[in-house]
Amino acid sequence: MNKLIDWIAVTFASWNHELVIFIISLFPILELRGGLIAAALLQVPYWKAIIICMIGNIIPIPFILLLIEKIFKLLKRFKTTGRFVNWLETKTLKKRAQIDKWGFWGLVLFVGIPLPGTGGWTGALLASLLRMPIKKSAPAIGIGIILAAAIMSFITYGIPWLVNAF
Repeated sequence: MNKLIDWIAVTFASWNHELVIFIISLFPILELRGGLIAAALLQVPYWKAIIICMIGNIIPIPFILLLIEKIFKLLKRFKTTGRFVNWLETKTLKKRAQIDKWGFWGLVLFVGIPLPGTGGWTGALLASLLRMPIKKSAPAIGIGIILAAAIMSFITYGIPWLVNAF
């Protein structure tokens, strides 16, 4: 993931840095985690970066929660996309143990702890596939994104971001 972020940061260095980190934060796999790493590389001030990355990470979540089942149903009608959707569902559902065991807090941790294959996109997809109520899954994903932001803030900007905040 770091190589991809480095490539994006270098390739789009002449672009508006805020736009670059916003776009990175929108993408699955990269999300807020990748956006904050790119922001640090591009020397975007912490508070500006955290707001932009959180907004970018949150924007796709309602669409996933509300529409993914309908989109998957449509894509399953076609051979090529149907295979991909089935593969994606199978892969995502392999991660359900934490949610089955801990429910709301399991989803918070799944989204919030920055490990490969976790994050807001996957958490929203998993919640949708498990048919978790949106009133329960949306807040869990939101809290998870805040947790991921705190962890990644420490990793990318270090302690000074906390000291400079006051």
